[in-house]
Amino acid sequence: MSPASLSTAGVLLITVPAVAFGGISLLSFLMRNVPGYLDNPVRRGLWRAGHAHAGVLVLFSLVAMLYIDQADLSETLKSLARTTIVAAPILMPLGFFLSVARPADTKPNRLIWLTFAGGVSLAVGTLTLGIGLV
Repeated sequence: MSPASLSTAGVLLITVPAVAFGGISLLSFLMRNVPGYLDNPVRRGLWRAGHAHAGVLVLFSLVAMLYIDQADLSETLKSLARTTIVAAPILMPLGFFLSVARPADTKPNRLIWLTFAGGVSLAVGTLTLGIGLV
């Protein structure tokens, strides 16, 4: 692996305990019946989605780092793929969490657009990588 992919993978691995902490937090909300979580289906659903997307996308990004250095792409495009693929597990969960940050929020605020930005970022990165591998 290139030094850039190795350091990116290192940063991604450091985020795994944060995702696990998020899961423990959600579990504690369930077990302690925290107001604003169980009684707010919109917030509960978006926070669960945020946690799930964070976990899956971090793992996906780690796997993608193995392929980026094998792709027939310029260093600029490899850097673009690396950056955009890693941006997705940051942007998407942030959008889910921050769009209903207050316990009384019953609909997502404008920060839900971060989820779309994460989706676009993921699409750009995976398409770039896929083209480079074909």
